[in-house]
Amino acid sequence: MSRLVVVSNRVTVKTDTKAKAGGLAVALQDALQRESGIWFGWSGKTVPSQEVEPRMLTHGNVDYATLDLSRKNYAEYYSGFANRVLWPLFHYRLDLTNFFRQEYAGYQRVNRLFAEKLLPLLKDDDLIWVHDYHLIPLGEELRRAGINRPMGFFLHTPFPAMEVLTTLPTHQELVRALCAYDVIGFQTGNDLRAFCDYIVHEVQGSAIGEHTIQAFGRSFRAQVFPIGIDTDDMVRAGERAAGTGTFNRLYQRSAQRTWIIGVDRLDYSKGISERFVAMANLLERYPDFLGKLTMVQIAPPSRAEVPEYKQIRKELEEEAGHINGRFAQFDWVPINYISQSFTREQLAGYFRASRIGLVTPLRDGMNLVAKEYVAAQDPSNPGVLVLSRFAGAAREMHGALIVNPFDRDGVADAIVEGLHMPLDERRDRYFAMMNVLQRNTLFTWLDTFLDTLRTAPFD
Repeated sequence: MSRLVVVSNRVTVKTDTKAKAGGLAVALQDALQRESGIWFGWSGKTVPSQEVEPRMLTHGNVDYATLDLSRKNYAEYYSGFANRVLWPLFHYRLDLTNFFRQEYAGYQRVNRLFAEKLLPLLKDDDLIWVHDYHLIPLGEELRRAGINRPMGFFLHTPFPAMEVLTTLPTHQELVRALCAYDVIGFQTGNDLRAFCDYIVHEVQGSAIGEHTIQAFGRSFRAQVFPIGIDTDDMVRAGERAAGTGTFNRLYQRSAQRTWIIGVDRLDYSKGISERFVAMANLLERYPDFLGKLTMVQIAPPSRAEVPEYKQIRKELEEEAGHINGRFAQFDWVPINYISQSFTREQLAGYFRASRIGLVTPLRDGMNLVAKEYVAAQDPSNPGVLVLSRFAGAAREMHGALIVNPFDRDGVADAIVEGLHMPLDERRDRYFAMMNVLQRNTLFTWLDTFLDTLRTAPFD
């Protein structure tokens, strides 16, 4: 049986108890336990100058190969092009893109470095699966090095519309590199349509049937593979959390106070500021909730070295302080803004104790928090998910109250609708969403993608 070789920007080694794994890292960690193979990527560490060979560590049936980056490569590849150009561009924030040729060169250089260090670790029948926007050129670099085995790529972020993507000076080079893969996976049909639109209208390629694409002299497959969660594990986490002291304290106070929960990595794409304004609008328009309704917003910081992230943190702290100063009472604040990380078990407890799960990104590839919130609920008395139409999860979670995050009054109204929703309707919506979560799990995503990669014809 062929090995699975997963390549991502960051590798979180299973034995590293101090690492704070994000959604992608948790998904890959769980998925690789089912397949023997290698997880290759950046260690999270920088060195003064030249990179050395990857460090190897085996845990269970997974070999971890981690590579340090020089400070120059980290600054240009990661902090620069990946997170000050591609991330804002793919999330439709043209106002935040800062393109510099030097940083694009660093992005290409690190992808060549990854290819060079990965090559000696590969075997003839390996399946190669590359993840996310940091490593779009890796497949092309491996092709140049003579690798002709099947390679897949999955984009966890949105794929932007042609009119947005073409603002990138190197857009055609980037898409040509993407087309070196044999299977390209997207989160939603919108992302796939945007990609096909670019292929057909910008580079005169063609889309044949439902999934076959011809462009840049080769044929490959492009398809939607919506990522899921380990639903059963999150259900169990919610059940275990129900017996904890934290949950009991929150739940026992629910007769006097109702909780809204938001959990997001600190990022301008998550719509946290707009969410705060919606909360202020709610309290203005529905003053009966003063003293009775609290939004708990958990937002661990990330990419702290990127100027835009320093700015959003400052703005959120000021906005929360302003709203609390305006509405707070001596024993109550409307927004409890927490800028730190929590364990999965702790989050499951917060989800289960909260009447409203507020997931309102301005643009998001999928958003697994929406799915985790639902899975952690008490089936006999579930909460209500209020979900942005611009999250990929909205294509599946039809039992949520779908909102436009730019409509602050509309978000406030949806929260109030959820608070007043009768139990029978809450349960109907919960079971409808759980049916989806039980069908489309993390392992469904894994198996469907890998089955497609194994059977897809490749040039």
